[in-house]
Amino acid sequence: VDDYLAFCRMMLNGGRLGGERILSRPSVELMTADHLTPGQRRGAEMLLGDGGGWGFGMSVDTRREDLATTPGRFGWDGGYGTSGYSDPGEDMVGILMTQRLAGPDSPRIDLDFWTSAYAAIDN
Repeated sequence: VDDYLAFCRMMLNGGRLGGERILSRPSVELMTADHLTPGQRRGAEMLLGDGGGWGFGMSVDTRREDLATTPGRFGWDGGYGTSGYSDPGEDMVGILMTQRLAGPDSPRIDLDFWTSAYAAIDN
């Protein structure tokens, strides 16, 4: 979790961590921009939702769909319940680590986590 948090913070800070440059700012901007074409987006709605895009190895929220999806938020959902996102608009990083394969009838732990995190923002 510590390494994942450091990575998410570095991405949120435009490539810097602890005063050191890890990635260039243009590299981070390129990685966190949506690169899907309209045709690719039509085929990815089931995976990314209507407001989801794809950067270099991570999802990118392109529009608000609910409380926890804000334009510019980027990160990753893993197959067994891990989730890590950086939200530049809120200056926030959130990481959820579980080991539970989700199915259609599974409790939405990730949705509860992200909804609670965003609901706790007080300004």
